[in-house]
Amino acid sequence: MAPVRYRDRRDAGRALAVALRSLANRRDVVVLALPRGGVPVGYEVAGALEAPLDVFLVRKLGVPGYSELAMGAIASGGTRILNHDVISSFAISDAALAAVEQKEQLELERRERHYRDGRPLTALAGRTVILVDDGLATGATMRAAVAAVKTHSPAEVIVAVPVGSPETCRELEATADRVICARRPHDFSAVGQLYDDFRQTTDAEVHDLLARGSPAAPRG
Repeated sequence: MAPVRYRDRRDAGRALAVALRSLANRRDVVVLALPRGGVPVGYEVAGALEAPLDVFLVRKLGVPGYSELAMGAIASGGTRILNHDVISSFAISDAALAAVEQKEQLELERRERHYRDGRPLTALAGRTVILVDDGLATGATMRAAVAAVKTHSPAEVIVAVPVGSPETCRELEATADRVICARRPHDFSAVGQLYDDFRQTTDAEVHDLLARGSPAAPRG
C-alpha cells in the first residue's frame, strides 16, 4: 500500500507534530527549522508544541570545481565545521578554503538578516532542540546542522522530518539523540514524492512565518 501523501508542507508539519506531542508545553524545547522548505513544517510543529520557532542556517563549503562535494560547513551562531580528509585529498589551500568560506558567510549573513530582522539566534544551551526540515534525502545538510547545534551545548538534539529515506534516517540515529521520520517509504526516490504541493518556499514566506512564530511575537 502506498503511503498517504501530504497536501503541502504545512499539512506535513501538522502530521509531524503528532509524533512529537510528548514534547508539548515544555519550557526547555525550541524548534529550529532549516530554510527554506523546513520553515512551514517547523511553524506548524512549534505552534502545536507551543514552543519558540527559530531558523538554523547551514551553508555547505563546496570543493572548488566540485561544488556538490562538501569540504565543510558553516552555520548559524558562528559554527565552522571542516572535513579535513576531503581538504587533504583535494589539496585545498588555505586561500581557496578562505575564499569559499567568505562567499558562503556573506550569503548566510544575508539570509539571517532577511529572515530574522536582527533577532539573535535563540539560546540553545541546556535545551531540547528539535531540528526540522521538509524531508531527508542524502541528509548532508541535516548532519551538518546536528554537528553545529551540538557546539551550543544543548541537552538533546532531535531530528524531525515528515518523510525520509529509510537509510538516511537510520544513519542519522548515530548522530542525533533521536530521529523522528514520520514516513519512511521503502521505494523512496525524492522528498517531493510524498507531497501534492512541493513548490519552492520563498524568502518572503520564510520571513513571514518566522515573524509570526518567533518568541517575541504572538502566534498568528
